[in-house]
Amino acid sequence: LEGDSRRQRPSVEVSSPVPRTPDAELKKLLSFKVYKRRWFVLLVLCLLNCSNATLWLTFAPVADQSAKFLGASLEQINWLSLVYMVVAIPLSFGTTWMLDTLGLRTTLILGAWLNMAGALLRFLGAFVQKGPAFPLKYLLVMCGQTLGALAQPLIIFAPTKMAALWFPEHQRAIANTMASMSNPLGILVASLSSPLIAETPERIPYLLLVYAVPACIICVLATVGMRSSSPPTPPSASADSSSSEPFFKGIKLLLTNRAYLVLLLCFGSGIAVFTCFSTLLEQILCVQGYTNTFAGVCGALFIVSGIVGAILLGVYVDKTKRFIEATKINMSLSALSCIAFSVVALMQQQKVAVAVVCSLFGFFGFSIYPVAMELSVECSYPVGEATSAGLVFVSGQIQSVLYIVLLQALTKRLADSPLSTCGDAVLSWKVPMMVMAGLCAFFTCCFVIFFHTRYRRLEAEERPVYGTGRRETPTTSESAPS
Repeated sequence: LEGDSRRQRPSVEVSSPVPRTPDAELKKLLSFKVYKRRWFVLLVLCLLNCSNATLWLTFAPVADQSAKFLGASLEQINWLSLVYMVVAIPLSFGTTWMLDTLGLRTTLILGAWLNMAGALLRFLGAFVQKGPAFPLKYLLVMCGQTLGALAQPLIIFAPTKMAALWFPEHQRAIANTMASMSNPLGILVASLSSPLIAETPERIPYLLLVYAVPACIICVLATVGMRSSSPPTPPSASADSSSSEPFFKGIKLLLTNRAYLVLLLCFGSGIAVFTCFSTLLEQILCVQGYTNTFAGVCGALFIVSGIVGAILLGVYVDKTKRFIEATKINMSLSALSCIAFSVVALMQQQKVAVAVVCSLFGFFGFSIYPVAMELSVECSYPVGEATSAGLVFVSGQIQSVLYIVLLQALTKRLADSPLSTCGDAVLSWKVPMMVMAGLCAFFTCCFVIFFHTRYRRLEAEERPVYGTGRRETPTTSESAPS
């Protein structure tokens, strides 16, 4: 074999693509076994991600009813959702350390128990008598939300780690997509279910019970069914060394990797734009006379089309391994959709145009998330998957807070808006929308121009079989440090 390898090497130029015909004997020796149990692990993570998202946005669609039932103001009700963002940022570093050091099983089981405890505490808090001076009911519900917020980083950082440890190379992207898109699916479930269940303030306890039961069932499934962090044998060459780099050394490597830093900043900005869109959609559309129901429909189209796009792109990337091309093209189309939304959202009586643009924005934008997370692993290997993907999510959360504060500060109160359905406070979102579109376009251009990398993880997997250590990408060049 060694002689055969030596005879083949002179015919392979460094600048040519990797040979696609591996040595048959080497391939047989290096074949990897996969286990049916991986689908159960994926199912548990999907259910857990979906459940946590429903806890996150339980109260937002029924803010008025929740405020009356809990004896709180609308601002206090908003904090029941905002606490997730506040808690996620400082805990993210500890979560990445847990996933890469303590393992997937420990992290997911802890997340499942925190998620269940938060759901149960919210339900029990609903039966506490409302006091005039001390809002114990609201405080208990907030404590439950905080426990759910503690669980969120443990769950939402896990897809890339799970895909790397349990799935073969040709199934990683779609597994990551399914696990990641369970979170927006949970948001959609909460947006549709909460208004249907809690039509009056007295129905809030039933709403909390409906969300608590699945959390308990999923916790049992995770605790009993998750028997190990990884399968008995690795599904790919890279899985065996998935956590090879220590946590702090991995952080240092990431901060000196130029390609990763470009991805960290630019894709983090993309996450922030989508957070702003989801958070402010209703406030933007009501100024032009669009109802809350129509805004809800647009939000649903945004999520559903995004899930469809993510699944299609995940299948494509699994087959072609064109992570860079797929991410750059979809980011560009997403930026164009954002620009289109900033225009049509300021027009009156354009429901079809607004709905179509929201669908396109979700289709191209949401589909980037799982592929970009896989790309963050490819460009930073052998740094642990949770660390490389987790820092991108942290960047998105930090930029989300900054973007929301900036856009709200740029609004101006309108003296007269006859078609408005916003209530007393009518704000002009013309300047904030243009700024959001400009930021999206700017960081997309930066990513398209400056992001170049090798597929390091795929190289590590192909090196023993193909006798080479470099996978060339047609439209990119190496820029990350070796």
